[in-house]
Amino acid sequence: MASHNQSYKAGETKGRAEEKTSQAMGTMGDKAHGAAESTKEWAKESKDQTGSYMSDKAQAAREKAQSGKETTGGILEQTGEKVKSMAQGAADAVKSTFGMAHDDDVGKEGSDTTTYRRG
Repeated sequence: MASHNQSYKAGETKGRAEEKTSQAMGTMGDKAHGAAESTKEWAKESKDQTGSYMSDKAQAAREKAQSGKETTGGILEQTGEKVKSMAQGAADAVKSTFGMAHDDDVGKEGSDTTTYRRG
């Protein structure tokens, strides 16, 4: 059987080992907590930068779409005016051919102003 002295020393050694283990675990826990906080902060900064970048890209895309919309509207307006003018010219030509043109139609673009005489 172990002597009282040996039991005391074993208990003392066990107590020191537990204390050192506890200190090491605390130190490792502090380091892990610090690493976790650093990682969270890094992720937040990355997200903020990415969000800002995406916001800038979205704004640029909106501006480009608006510009394209304005350009398309101008082209469609011009095309509509050309079609309208061509249709009016065709209508005037038909009226003139059938003698239905009025005096105020004379001299309009697309109307026939020549006089034909038989003879």
